[in-house]
Amino acid sequence: MKKIYYWSPCLEKVGTYKSTVNSAISLAKYSNNKSLIKVINVCGEWDNERNKFYEHNIELIDLNFKYFKYLPKNGFFKSRISYLIIILFSILPLIRLLNKDKPEILMIHLITSLPLFLKCVLNFQTEIILRISGFPKLNLFRKLIWTSASKKIRNILCPTTGLLNQLEKIKIFQDTKLSYLPDPILSSDELILKRKASSKNYVKGKNLNLISVGRLTRQKNFIYLIKEFYEFSKINNNTNLTIFGEGEEKEKIKNKIKDLNLIDKVFLRGHVENVYYFMKKADALILSSLWEDPGHVIVESAMNNLFIISSDCKNGPVEFLDNGNGGILFSSNTKDALKKSLFDFIKMQNNEKLTKRIKAKKNCLKYSLYRHYKVLNKILN
Repeated sequence: MKKIYYWSPCLEKVGTYKSTVNSAISLAKYSNNKSLIKVINVCGEWDNERNKFYEHNIELIDLNFKYFKYLPKNGFFKSRISYLIIILFSILPLIRLLNKDKPEILMIHLITSLPLFLKCVLNFQTEIILRISGFPKLNLFRKLIWTSASKKIRNILCPTTGLLNQLEKIKIFQDTKLSYLPDPILSSDELILKRKASSKNYVKGKNLNLISVGRLTRQKNFIYLIKEFYEFSKINNNTNLTIFGEGEEKEKIKNKIKDLNLIDKVFLRGHVENVYYFMKKADALILSSLWEDPGHVIVESAMNNLFIISSDCKNGPVEFLDNGNGGILFSSNTKDALKKSLFDFIKMQNNEKLTKRIKAKKNCLKYSLYRHYKVLNKILN
């Protein structure tokens, strides 16, 4: 039985958090007991998933004492402090774990510099599979660690072909080590449960109801979204925008809504565990991000038959929406681009909207847990 361990110290329930959980579950669920799956609980970050892992015969390995709740989490600098703390507290425990258990594979998703560094210095027997996502900036430190570890990494997994092509161009990793592996975003069991849920907190307008979902951070570019919505709503007055999420830019976003006198049109609903209900009731999802890979929310929206209006940011939305055949794409962070797309949407014929929604929904198939397992299993074997 092959021992496969996951290393992914997540500070927040971002896309990588869900990708880690679902990737481990997909292997445990479909491998017919050929693999022993374990997730390294570095500082208590996976405690809330303990029961879910147990249900799928996934062991949670407590690496250290539980200090997760004390770590600062919001904001770039605070998160970097937390990453540094995790690295310092994990060096020796991780060395002991790898020397003792000797897993065949270590799947690394976040704070990857530590296991990569240890692989270079100690050259332990465990093979490393590196998952890279988003739009990684090749700073000096990242280039150094990737270059040093490139020959010792077994595989590099990319959730979009755009990222894979980007990594091919920088020539750090051998092309034969790069693999395209879509994230396991959609679980049939989760889909059924969430669709059954309901909510009474949704603000529904008479004509057009738009939603946007994501952490209230710079990446999601909500200030731009609100400015564009303001210009659009000058002409289309009877329109609502509901934003779901929490984050460090919440007050900044609140102030912008007040400054533009949009308090009766733009609503901040905070984080919700089940956003599917709102997707079923809305007319369109707007993704205004500066980068995504591919953006879990657009996959979930497409699965719920919701029309998607997205920025053309790197690396995922253009690929998922098939260059606009599965929705509407606008030039990322460009003045009036989103406003124009909203006008294009309301002018679009219903049959064209339906065709685009069907195309986007078909693209969801590659993001299922089973499809993820099939591709990952080939890579592992």
